[in-house]
Amino acid sequence: MGMKMIVALLVLAMAAAVCGRDLNQTMAATAQGWRPRGRPLATALIVFGDSIVDPGNNNNLPATRMKANHAPYGKDFAGHVATGRFSNALLPPDLIAQRLNLKQLLPPWLNVDHTPEDLLTGVSFASGATGFDPLTPQLVNVFTMDQELEFFDTYRQKLVGLVGEQETRRIIDGAFFFVCTATDDVANTYFMTPYRAFDYDIPAYVDLLLVGAEAFLRNTSARGAKKMGFTGMPPIGCVPSQRTIGGGVQRRCDARRNYAALMYNKALQELIGKLNADPGFHTHVVYFNIYDIIYELAVHGERWGFTEMTRGCCGSGLIEVTQLCNTQYMGVCDDVDKHVFFDSYHPTQRAYEIIVDHIFKYYVPLMHL
Repeated sequence: MGMKMIVALLVLAMAAAVCGRDLNQTMAATAQGWRPRGRPLATALIVFGDSIVDPGNNNNLPATRMKANHAPYGKDFAGHVATGRFSNALLPPDLIAQRLNLKQLLPPWLNVDHTPEDLLTGVSFASGATGFDPLTPQLVNVFTMDQELEFFDTYRQKLVGLVGEQETRRIIDGAFFFVCTATDDVANTYFMTPYRAFDYDIPAYVDLLLVGAEAFLRNTSARGAKKMGFTGMPPIGCVPSQRTIGGGVQRRCDARRNYAALMYNKALQELIGKLNADPGFHTHVVYFNIYDIIYELAVHGERWGFTEMTRGCCGSGLIEVTQLCNTQYMGVCDDVDKHVFFDSYHPTQRAYEIIVDHIFKYYVPLMHL
């Protein structure tokens, strides 16, 4: 066997060891030294949704390319490790867990060996690129929202095994449930494939999404959720990739995509109001408006110290995301904190921090934690 072959095999072995490990050591090292600023505001953080809140559940899905477990993702994470988070470092669930005084990082449900403390204080069941349209996860081979609920059922069983039924009920009763999804339904399934747009106009497609959203809300409530934050859609047309695809030569925010997002958000707020008024619905749901703050960052980011709002930090910043955003093929910017977006679809940690601050200022108080 030649020396080049030996070196190649060693490199592959080392890569397999890194990619195949469960990242527990990395996450534990990152959390060292973190201290809560006060008493926990919730017993646990339970998260469902898409890539905005997926810390690595897609990592070992063999048939999907919707992964972020390769560089430059994790560029500013401890040890520069790509954990599967679609960002240069932390995601909103990590930042929310910190603000709740629970822990520094919210782990994924899959691909890590959880400590008892991990389970007691919550995990994320989210799967990047999923949505409320059943076709959305099917197109890209990721987990459905129903499968995420099945993961929760198994999680609850594990809690019972750890602390018993009574304590499990106390944890679930006091947990902060957080849901963030539906953007991929509009950005990808509706506008990027012919399967829905041919049969549905935008209002009809929004109705389809609301059917999925209501079913998910009712199923989560039936599983014991008492307090839930539920995000609307961002201004999808102002995301770099959507500017490139739908914004014309000048890459303006695409009005049709933003129109769809606003229509969904209005209908979602009406649905949440209806459910909260239903005596048989036992979850207090608070609508999290993220449209306005993300529009502010994407259009007027200079007010927040950003210098690049229309391109991602990865490659050209025009279209690169997931497998196209890869340091094997392209570079990454040096001034990531000056960018609103890390790739052409997902914000940077600094942008996420501003978004989470906005959520905690205006919406979390309504949850009466």
